[in-house]
Amino acid sequence: MTYNLQPKNYNLLTTTFLIKGMHCASCVRVIERALEKVEGVREAQVNFATEKANISYDPKKVTDEQIITTVSQVGYKALLEKTAKDTEIEKEQKKKELDNLRKKVAFALATGVLILWGSFPFLMDFAPSVLKNFLVQLVLASIVQFWVGLEFYKAAIPALKHRTANMDTLVSLGTTMAYSYSVFVTIFPETVEALGIKPMPYFDVPVIIIALILLGRYFEAKARAGTSEAIRKLIGLQAKTAKVLRGKVEVDVPIGEVELGDIIRVRPGEKIPVDGTILDGESSIDESMVTGESIPVDKLKGDTVIGGTINKTGTFTYKATKVGMETMLSQIIRLVEEAQASKAPIQKLVDLISSYFVPVVIILATTTFVLWYDFGPQPALLFALLNTVAVLIIACPCAMGLATPTAIMVGTGKGAEQGILIKDAESLETAHKVKTIIFDKTGTLTQGKPKVTDVMPLQPTTYNLQTILQLAASIEKGSEHSLAEAIVTKAEEENLVLSKVEGFRAIPGHGVEGKVHGDCVLLGNTRLMEKEKVDTSPARRPLARLESEGKTVMILALKGKVVGLIAVADTLKDSAKEGVKALEKLDIEVAMITGDNKRTATAIAKEVGIKRVLAEVLPDQKEAEVRKIQSEGKVVAMVGDGINDAPALAAADVGIAMGTGTDVAIEAADITLINKDLRSVVGAIKLSKKTMKTIKSNLFWAFGYNVILIPVAMGALYPIFRILLSPILASVAMAFSSTSVVANSLLLKKAKIS
Repeated sequence: MTYNLQPKNYNLLTTTFLIKGMHCASCVRVIERALEKVEGVREAQVNFATEKANISYDPKKVTDEQIITTVSQVGYKALLEKTAKDTEIEKEQKKKELDNLRKKVAFALATGVLILWGSFPFLMDFAPSVLKNFLVQLVLASIVQFWVGLEFYKAAIPALKHRTANMDTLVSLGTTMAYSYSVFVTIFPETVEALGIKPMPYFDVPVIIIALILLGRYFEAKARAGTSEAIRKLIGLQAKTAKVLRGKVEVDVPIGEVELGDIIRVRPGEKIPVDGTILDGESSIDESMVTGESIPVDKLKGDTVIGGTINKTGTFTYKATKVGMETMLSQIIRLVEEAQASKAPIQKLVDLISSYFVPVVIILATTTFVLWYDFGPQPALLFALLNTVAVLIIACPCAMGLATPTAIMVGTGKGAEQGILIKDAESLETAHKVKTIIFDKTGTLTQGKPKVTDVMPLQPTTYNLQTILQLAASIEKGSEHSLAEAIVTKAEEENLVLSKVEGFRAIPGHGVEGKVHGDCVLLGNTRLMEKEKVDTSPARRPLARLESEGKTVMILALKGKVVGLIAVADTLKDSAKEGVKALEKLDIEVAMITGDNKRTATAIAKEVGIKRVLAEVLPDQKEAEVRKIQSEGKVVAMVGDGINDAPALAAADVGIAMGTGTDVAIEAADITLINKDLRSVVGAIKLSKKTMKTIKSNLFWAFGYNVILIPVAMGALYPIFRILLSPILASVAMAFSSTSVVANSLLLKKAKIS
């Protein structure tokens, strides 16, 4: 994806590349630094979560091929997004890579367990003799080191060639040193024993390190799988062709060939190709896929229509006013892309810390080797080697690699039990900071399906409640309108027998008419009554009251006189009030956003207990409203379910989608409420707080071992106490740090979030 930019004196292009092979935040810094050194590259922003790089460059000085080569030289792979995006081949390749990684992890874990059984004190007493054989351990460890761990070398070697370092570099050095030492001990046990050191290899150390780090990567890859699906599904909503009137001839043309000003005909059941204004005809249009509103909208001459929505009833012609990238659906796609490509501040901080951690550890290990080789006792080379191995083992990022994934694994599992699906760690890092939550109305706070709320007889002595409902349902039985469906459903619930209707006619934008037992029956809005010259004055007060409550009201007239009113509304979910109340107890501001008019929106908000109302917000303006509240310095969560919510969900600090919503909304969000219960929003925030507390304590343990034991491994205690941290003790400490991290994460299972 490429688009033109012209800032100041630069004629720049900004191109999006897919980046393959990133495994940690430090990878981001390596790639950004390499690209920023290329002449002609103005800015490079790499996003680890989306696996994309947005690169601004002068095409006169640098080409796409040079950028791809630069990324390749530091150990990664770059692909132009337009050549690799969302193809079936790409999806199959990702699936194959994930399957291969799972197999490697399973093999490495099984091998590590076997080697540990045959070499760890106490455990080895119960192991078969074949597993105690160091040569057997050597063969098993070699397979893991050079087959399973090959990807570490593939990333580390090019990075070292270009004087950069990442986590792969540290893993490669640490496991290679531990493996090499173990090989040396296995082949030359007498030399080690002469130093008074028991010739015990540590093949379990590199094997388990590789297995656990790859296990974390596997779960991370699974969690991120499918995040690119949202854009593809949005694009899939677009119509493929349009029936364009060229003179007196109707021609089917591809959607890309529709031009501004074209006259387009749309029949019932067809998708509307592009945005425009109706010239002739009337219809009812289902805009739910774009607006999220469940009730079809009646459209008349002069009204606007939105590309991607579905024409329900009538045939009409309209003039194309927006085509290509200017349509509302295209704008939503663009907003989602931009929001997803942005980088969170916390990610930048992690990138920075990681970029310093790896080089510092390598410098410390190198310093250890040099100092012991130059100033250590004889045999200086072996002492230097042993202490360097100890430093690399104790500093190996195994616990750091497990600190977040294990907490995320347990936390997301806990959430799933409560109907809360959490997509990634970044959402957990942010959710507990939320100060304002914006709820979409339709389908989120409400059921998303209209229901009959009031049946009001105006002549109760002659026509009672059941009679009014029975007449209305009878006349609406032949209608396809969603309001008609609500009335018929209500009558069925009341076990009413419907009457036969003759002369049924739907009047778009007004209502329906027909004859029941020979009497003329009208059901519709005030425009229908005025058209048929029916006096609505008896219904004026109750009609105004019901409409003030945000309900859609239909007037029933029999033999030219108003006999009753039927109100239909999208009712609140049972959990809405409790959910809002629970959020307010956490001192979180609650707002509601909707395309409804202010009167309807205020009525719904008052009923649920929400004070801040954002009404009459167009679909493409929701994202801007989120940005506006963020500009107040607040951390914002957005809760929605419609496609029109997708940009706002992606732009919010935390996007929360209802599981009953569209796939696009769910995939654009960070958290999905599968159980449809709005009280789970509170549960998600509580889970975020507990998970983040666990992650922070995990990182404390992981870094704590490094801070305390790296100096010991370097030999800081040797001059005074003659104490050295042997590789076996270093491996035990490393294993204990990993165990403590996992155990701490498992405590999340007992956390109460409901």
